[in-house]
Amino acid sequence: MRTDTHSGYARRNDWRDTATRYALLPLRIFLGVTFIYAGLDKLTDSAFMKESGPGSIGDQMRNIRDISAIPELVDLALKSPVGFGYAIALGELAVGIGTLIGLLARIAALGGALISLSLWLTMSWSAEPYYYGNDLAYLMAWLPLVLAGASVLSVDAWLAQRREASGLRLR
Repeated sequence: MRTDTHSGYARRNDWRDTATRYALLPLRIFLGVTFIYAGLDKLTDSAFMKESGPGSIGDQMRNIRDISAIPELVDLALKSPVGFGYAIALGELAVGIGTLIGLLARIAALGGALISLSLWLTMSWSAEPYYYGNDLAYLMAWLPLVLAGASVLSVDAWLAQRREASGLRLR
């Protein structure tokens, strides 16, 4: 905190410092809740976790295969569409929980970015104009959290404080 002879200036800096520390918290909450919801939605949708049929992961992948940026990625997933569906759903849950509580936040954010990238290159690739593909926006939203982590109201921050208090500060 900067100090000055004018207390109003110091209070303004305190507010700005606090706002800066908490700036990524709304993004963390949004992405965490959204990915938890997406994972649970997939896991509880009986039509989704099937190899074929209306709304199934298998049919969705077969429908986007030829319009995706990397059809080989879709082909790989089509070897076991239900397994891929579970992997995506459980990945979204892990990413969402890690992001929301701030546990291994940078790793969780990287996982979210990779899921969003894979969905953009497959599911959203053919959206025109490109900004209609929401997975690209999610990919961009994950990047600040990959870089900054979760410095406030997080398990990571709590663990760092404990390490520092016990003299186990990592360099």
